[in-house]
Order: sequence, then C-alpha cells, then structure tokens
Amino acid sequence: MATLPQVVSPDQWLESRLSLLAKEKELTKLQSEIRTQRKSLPCVEVTKPYTFTSPTGKVSLSDLFDGKNQLIVYHFMFGPQSDAGCPHCSFLGDSLKGADLHLSRGRNTKLVFVSRAPIDKIEAYRKRLGWDFKWYSVFEDDTFNKDYGVAFEEGAMEITYNYERKDASKMPKDLPG
Repeated sequence: MATLPQVVSPDQWLESRLSLLAKEKELTKLQSEIRTQRKSLPCVEVTKPYTFTSPTGKVSLSDLFDGKNQLIVYHFMFGPQSDAGCPHCSFLGDSLKGADLHLSRGRNTKLVFVSRAPIDKIEAYRKRLGWDFKWYSVFEDDTFNKDYGVAFEEGAMEITYNYERKDASKMPKDLPG
C-alpha cells in the first residue's frame, strides 16, 4: 500500500517543489548532453549481405531503407515455434500505428520490424491485428539478429546483450531490441 505524502503548509510545499525542480532541470540538462553525445557516436559500416524475407520475396538490408537516410529496425519477439508475438512487442505494435508515416516524412527515417518467425506466420498475425507497418522474417537466416545481439546460437554458454556478457541459460531465445 502506498504511503500518503506529508501534509505541509503552502510555503513548505513551494520550497520542496523548487528544490525538486532544480534537480529536474539538472537531469534535463544531463539528458540533453547525453543525447548530443549519442548523436555524435561514429557509424559502423555494415558489409555483410544480410537478407530478409518479405511477403513478396527476399530483400537486402539496403532495401529496408526504402530510399530513406536512416533505418530503425525493431526486433519483434516472435519465434518460429510461436503462434503469436510477444505481448509487450504487440502492445508496441499497437502503439506505433502511423509512426512510420511520421518518421518517413518528418525524419527521413524508415521503421521496420524483424522477427524469427516464418513470413506466413508474421503476415497472418500482422493482418489479424490490423497493422500496416513493414515486417520482415529472418527465419531462413537469422545471422542479422545474432550479429546485433537479439538472438543467439543454441547451446551458447554466454551471450552479449546490451553490451554486457550474460549467462545464456538465464536468457530467453529471443531478446527485445
């Protein structure tokens, strides 16, 4: 059960609020500095010929850009043995309706989803939920997912996830990312 806050005078409340506001402003400034540093990170050239399966056939990583300068790839946890996608990823899918149009026009960015499930399962699920975003399968070759740390080899003892080494036996087969 949550504890109710202390009841104080308006002057005491204002003093507390101003103190908290100063900390919030410090945090906002720090977040801005971190955002600037993140945007300044160097890029890594992708030289592997990754392929994905779309409803119409094979496509390359460069095809996913669809003429845009930037690409956001979301690993949607939907494994080959599953009949449905991860509930949290599905919630995100519901929340992103129309986001691709906004990103495409306003940010010159393409948003795509990638899963390990076969494309026919992905398409059935996507249509059932009324989603219109681009979604690709790596069922036939999940090298891309493994290289980017959201899937790993069967029997692996350790994996790298979010830039940290983890015990693979304690991790799910599909990871968000």
